[in-house]
Amino acid sequence: MISRYIEKQILEELKPGQIVCLFGARRTGKTTLLTALKRTIAKKILFVNGQDLTAQEMLSSQRSDVLARFLAGYDYLFIDEAQYIPAIGQNLKLIVDTVPGVRVLVTGSASFDLRNRLGEPLVGRSITFRLYPLAQLELMESESVLDTVNNLPHRLIYGSYPQIITAEGENAKKKRLENIRDGYLLKDILEQDNLKNSLFVFNLLRLIAFQIGRDVSYAELSSNLNAHAKTVRRYLELLEKTFVIFPVQGYSRNLRKEYTKTPRYYFWDNGMRNTLISNFNGLNLRDDVGQLWENYCVSERRKRNAYKNEFVNYFYWRTYDQKEIDSVEEQGGRLTGFEMKWGKALPKAPADFLRSYPGSLYTVINRDTYVPFIT
Repeated sequence: MISRYIEKQILEELKPGQIVCLFGARRTGKTTLLTALKRTIAKKILFVNGQDLTAQEMLSSQRSDVLARFLAGYDYLFIDEAQYIPAIGQNLKLIVDTVPGVRVLVTGSASFDLRNRLGEPLVGRSITFRLYPLAQLELMESESVLDTVNNLPHRLIYGSYPQIITAEGENAKKKRLENIRDGYLLKDILEQDNLKNSLFVFNLLRLIAFQIGRDVSYAELSSNLNAHAKTVRRYLELLEKTFVIFPVQGYSRNLRKEYTKTPRYYFWDNGMRNTLISNFNGLNLRDDVGQLWENYCVSERRKRNAYKNEFVNYFYWRTYDQKEIDSVEEQGGRLTGFEMKWGKALPKAPADFLRSYPGSLYTVINRDTYVPFIT
């Protein structure tokens, strides 16, 4: 069992009168985390799944007497996949208001769907956590520094979904990734707004997968997919809110020649990116190692900062004359640029960046320096 970094934080926030919400993509371990929390708490916990019809009937009743009977004798209520329960927000408010002492934890695999269902009733009454595929920050607790270095090629290719980390052999990892892609990821996306076009989603994701670290043109995507730009943007938003990809905007404050028009997209998991393009070749046989390295470093850094409650704004930086920095973080009024390099090269910071933003920092993230950067 690999313990999750936010487990203690969740335990601390499980208080009467407050709803704890846990968001994350399917198969990232939300149910497993709930089970671990249940063992740790060792008190009377009502553990239900939002797809269970009995749970739906009781928890959507909007009747305080029904809810009180349902929770009688329990100290905690855990609801997995709470987005399936009608009027869940109003019912959770009723529970908080009329069933004193109960502590509530709910999970959802699509952040905006559950947030919409929780809605206004729980404003000021809820706290949110996000669960990602396993972070190196979590994996380092059960592996040595040598293991971390030796496992890096596999992490770049197969990613770090929990069942991928525990799978024995490369064929098993491939099959499990394909199962996540087809059985869970696409299903979760298509459930939103009753979407039907799985081929469109698949083709859009493939195009994004080939453009890691590059500016994404909505017009180009629209042309390649024979779709309207608004449709492309809508699906990209869905992919973001179901925890498949995330955007990074360009940074500009001083220079007229700084480029900020289009975002760059990254995948939360390298393995999902590779299964979408059906490429599990070893690193020595690939021409996209730089993209794999950049995606890995950028996504792992985000996980690390989120789990450690580091409040950071993320950007890339580029000028029209092609000077660029892969990742720029703004924290406490200070800028830090990070350049991801798989090789040993140590490029200097662009002079325009340092001159335009006095006091900013710059560093190269390579195989010698990446572990502290992501942990």
